[in-house]
Amino acid sequence: MIRQLIERVYEYYLVRECKHIPRHIAIIQDGNRRFAKKKGIATSSGHRAGADRTEDVLEWAQMLGIRHITLYTFSTENFNRSDEEIQNLFALFKEKLSRISIDERIHRYGIRIQIIGDRDLLPEDLRCAVEQAEAATAHYDNFYLNMALAYGGRNEMLRATAKILENVRNEKISPDDITPDLFEDNLYGKKVTLPPVDLIIRTGNECRTSNFLPWLANGHESAVYFCAPYWPMFRKLDMLRAIRVYSERHEMKREMPC
Repeated sequence: MIRQLIERVYEYYLVRECKHIPRHIAIIQDGNRRFAKKKGIATSSGHRAGADRTEDVLEWAQMLGIRHITLYTFSTENFNRSDEEIQNLFALFKEKLSRISIDERIHRYGIRIQIIGDRDLLPEDLRCAVEQAEAATAHYDNFYLNMALAYGGRNEMLRATAKILENVRNEKISPDDITPDLFEDNLYGKKVTLPPVDLIIRTGNECRTSNFLPWLANGHESAVYFCAPYWPMFRKLDMLRAIRVYSERHEMKREMPC
């Protein structure tokens, strides 16, 4: 009880410290498996606990006015895991995506669901769930929940480069037309709204960004915050600490002479 009170007071203090709120936060949700091992539960239960924490984080983001959240849900490297774990994860993703069209919070807040990554690597039933979630929320633009599924930064950039080269070969564009804006358009297509990343958060006490959104994050010099809690143990005050890092960095950039 006392600890909860202290945390609430600290959260209030942190909110006052966060003078600038990032528009786009990208989160590497690390530690579900280590959380499961620590608790002595099945790995699948650890992933489910992480999915439940994700819903909490989306509530916090909405309250703070963060319009874009991008989650590193499943990387191309994750395909190296056991078939059982992959199937359990895909079943969990499908379950959560299938509920989106009837989730009153999605419609109350006007949240648009967007998926980035190589959809060809996903099973057909999960692709269908992805498309249904996107279609059910395509008319919203208050907040954006972006899920990186079968995603890898290098793979993303290679695919965008291949699209541009194909357009050059087909004489739809000339080499002189290739600009950073054109490249960015070919990363996700015109239908996806994904601004530069302001802040990357990684949980689980890992200090690396793991090939996540290299063009929109590294290319735009986003702030980075690494923290120790496993993803299912991530708290609102951890999120506020990360935002304080972004806010302080934002202030520093403003004060630097040109």
